[in-house]
Amino acid sequence: MRCLTLNASFEPLTLVPVRRALRLVIDGKAEIVEADGDRVMRSAHIAVPRPSVIRLRRFVHVPRKFRRQVTNTFLFARDQYSCQFCGRREMELGYRECLTRDHLVPISRGGTNRWTNVVTACSTCNTRKGNRLVRETGMQLLTVPVEPHFVYLTWAVRKLTAVQAKYIRLFYGESTLQQLEGL
Repeated sequence: MRCLTLNASFEPLTLVPVRRALRLVIDGKAEIVEADGDRVMRSAHIAVPRPSVIRLRRFVHVPRKFRRQVTNTFLFARDQYSCQFCGRREMELGYRECLTRDHLVPISRGGTNRWTNVVTACSTCNTRKGNRLVRETGMQLLTVPVEPHFVYLTWAVRKLTAVQAKYIRLFYGESTLQQLEGL
């Protein structure tokens, strides 16, 4: 289990291992906001409730222009684990098929690894498209690729407990939480 770390302003920052959260609490750099039930972490000298959510005592500046590199993990999450050409989801793919990254403008033709040039494609559709542009193949994109908001990238691939989700809802709103839970 991991512990949700909030900024001093209650903005959700990240999930950290429970041991790291305890170290921050013991060092006086954070306080426990929500404990994991009645569970207690003990040492020879102290007993501390097992944290589920902690809040930093000092504000940490997070740049708003934060950009994430395109990785398959984030790309597949953005595209909801489905092929952007045929619409099949990961669990619907055949025995030798898998999800892949497809460049709308192939790298060999001057394309880049930017969010707006890559989509999730099943291996069958990716092979069919090959080294061509989408319009040259007669294939249709189901959605136009966009660069997702950093909040979505940060939380889309993480598992949140109900207590932790409460803080995402509080800071970013119900609609953001519903988008993340939709994955």
